[in-house]
Amino acid sequence: MATMVVNPDTKAPEGKNLEIKVTPKAIEKIRAAFAKEGVQDGALRLGVLGGGCSGLSYQFKFDAKERPTDRVFLFDGVKIVVDPKSLLYLHGLTLDYKESLMQSGFVFENPNAQKSCGCGTSFSA
Repeated sequence: MATMVVNPDTKAPEGKNLEIKVTPKAIEKIRAAFAKEGVQDGALRLGVLGGGCSGLSYQFKFDAKERPTDRVFLFDGVKIVVDPKSLLYLHGLTLDYKESLMQSGFVFENPNAQKSCGCGTSFSA
């Protein structure tokens, strides 16, 4: 799970590493979703929004291009962008993709989440 940070200008809180990780399975599924949606030059935007059952919810969407203040990560050719405010909640995050007989989907393993809801898309920090 090597990362290459393209835009390292976002400042980390003292003692914090502003990195995220993405598993090979998640990269494969993101790449497949890009192909299905016809996304060629875009990025996957990860973010945090107010709301959801636990107070904050994950944002997960395609974006045509990054903003000047975004932190840009490249994982095996897949571009992921995170805005500076969201990165404060997402540093240390591992994005994975899990499959089981009951369900399959992206999983956010966030060390900053103090509590999360049963659906896994909402948390509190």
